[in-house]
Amino acid sequence: QVQLVESGGGLVQAGGSLRLSCAASKNLYHFTRMGWYRQAPGKQREMVAIFVRGSDLNYQDSVKGRVTMSVNNAENTVTLQMNSLKPEDTAVYYCYAQRGPVDLWDFWGQGTQVTVSS
Repeated sequence: QVQLVESGGGLVQAGGSLRLSCAASKNLYHFTRMGWYRQAPGKQREMVAIFVRGSDLNYQDSVKGRVTMSVNNAENTVTLQMNSLKPEDTAVYYCYAQRGPVDLWDFWGQGTQVTVSS
């Protein structure tokens, strides 16, 4: 029932910026958690930024100061602004949402590729 569609990925040079967007088919208040994960080839999927309703916004330590997540309730979108990108940031980035709190359901976008060249 829920669809998450990412956009904004691409190829940039080290030090450049990208802004990723996630469009949800439901009002964002349906979700208990919203955020972004990423997965590089040969590595495990890791959390980049996550918002828990009623709590604070959390970032992975490696991206703090370079990444900002924001929510646009009017357009049902979640964005991830990434600055000062490094080759180590190269990965497929996935939008994530969880609906709860009683019966938990996880939803994932199709992913958008981010490639940072040296």
